[in-house]
Amino acid sequence: MEDTFKNFDFFHTLHWLDLSLVLAIVVVFWALAQLARWALKRWAENVKPSSRLKILRFVPWVKISFGIAALTQIAPILIEPSFQNILALFVSSAVLIAFVFKDYASSVMAGMLVVFEDVYQLGDWVEIDGAYGEVILINPRAVHLLTAEDDEIIIPHTQLWSKKMVNASSGQRSMMCIANFYLQAAHDGMAVLACLKEIGQSSTYRAPDSQVAVVAQETPWGTHYKIKAYVKESREQFTFITDLTLRGKKALQDMKVDFAQVAPAMTWAKS
Repeated sequence: MEDTFKNFDFFHTLHWLDLSLVLAIVVVFWALAQLARWALKRWAENVKPSSRLKILRFVPWVKISFGIAALTQIAPILIEPSFQNILALFVSSAVLIAFVFKDYASSVMAGMLVVFEDVYQLGDWVEIDGAYGEVILINPRAVHLLTAEDDEIIIPHTQLWSKKMVNASSGQRSMMCIANFYLQAAHDGMAVLACLKEIGQSSTYRAPDSQVAVVAQETPWGTHYKIKAYVKESREQFTFITDLTLRGKKALQDMKVDFAQVAPAMTWAKS
């Protein structure tokens, strides 16, 4: 049994100077990673919009690279770099992670899968477990979303294993937006369709050369119309929907079209 434990005695005898050097390496590489992240994000905001997401794609890779580089500098200080010692360290770390940091390790593995498979990236608009926002940070353990209400939501990557995830932009500047209109059934449907299509096509927020579609669905309380169009820049999606909604509402009012009203019976049923 003693021989077994001796095989795992791979650490050097550490002194305060060694610990100080390790701490210095961690601080330096962390600072370099933060500087590189800041430089990439600043660069991305100052180039043409079509290149912004392509540049932001490199931020997680830069952070991972600096982390690996830091480990390569720290490892020789802590252990004798031989095959046996490295293997022993790997086995010990795997056992420790499996029993103590199981959930954290699962998040890290899911985070690596996110980076390798481009499940989502910086600048994407995603919905995870009911939370919708722009991806502003991808850490090894979690993804940070900034919502339209300016709330930052931190979601562990492990949600990828069991929760539904929707990526609305998938690395593209543009994304589809939908404006809804609810009208009473007694109206000229073709005239409304033409009016709403014109509203979508004339918006300054619409992506150039993109098509505008208007779909209608008859319901028990009236007719539900949707303007489906691509916004020029994903960050402007809410402004785009507001523009479509308000101008569409004004145009329909000018046409003397009546908007649907919720019947009292339906209101009582919901309450």
